[in-house]
Amino acid sequence: MSFLKVHEIHHTYFTKASATTALSNISFTVEEGEFISLLGPSGCGKTTLLSIISSLLKPTEGSILLENKPVSTSKNEIGYMLQQDYLFPWKTIEENILLGLKLSKRLNSKTKTYALNLLKQMGLNGGVEKQLPKQLSGGMRQRVALVRTLATEPKLLMLDEPFSALDYQTKLKLEDLVSQTLKEFHKTAILVTHDIGEAIAMSDRVFLMSTRPGTIHKIFEIPDVLRNLSPFEVRNHEAYPAVFQAIWKELESLEQQNE
Repeated sequence: MSFLKVHEIHHTYFTKASATTALSNISFTVEEGEFISLLGPSGCGKTTLLSIISSLLKPTEGSILLENKPVSTSKNEIGYMLQQDYLFPWKTIEENILLGLKLSKRLNSKTKTYALNLLKQMGLNGGVEKQLPKQLSGGMRQRVALVRTLATEPKLLMLDEPFSALDYQTKLKLEDLVSQTLKEFHKTAILVTHDIGEAIAMSDRVFLMSTRPGTIHKIFEIPDVLRNLSPFEVRNHEAYPAVFQAIWKELESLEQQNE
């Protein structure tokens, strides 16, 4: 039994004047502990698909099962990390990371200790928990956002371009940190990205989506020799350029079809 099963998803956006099909006939499975990336041209429906998988959006047709149960019944088991950190500026870092636990009525001394320990594991110690978000750099705030997501111990993580607003050096450091953390906790994750290098560096498989209506055009299996390395090491490995070129070539052909 697959951990996550996406079955024949179709989605159409309706307005009074028109109907636009965003996704068509999307089916795939994800195993527990696997890291998947969704890659594709702008407007191919990557974020729409992520929203459907996380049950924020109901598909026009199709079903999503998480551990063989409808995903709509598993909201507390899905964590979301976005491009913006969305920390409440008037709350301390501690208050921010405990927010999910508080809302799901799971905040107690044990879960609070777990969340604060996570903060330290991310290198955020020395009284950071008492500071406000404005006192931290962009990279530090994204670490806090990751801690807030992991604090509720979700089974599935949805990552919607979480590093795209960061400078390149911070982005590389955070890729390594997130990858290491998810492997350590054996988390299953789905990443939406426009960055081919990021998809290769972090994933077990890369799902290349076609232009609208979005479908799964091709699935790239990342070689084992790369999957066992950190994202930074992947980018410097001799096997990396060939995988990059293969994905780039397919993406170019898709974008040309759209012109």
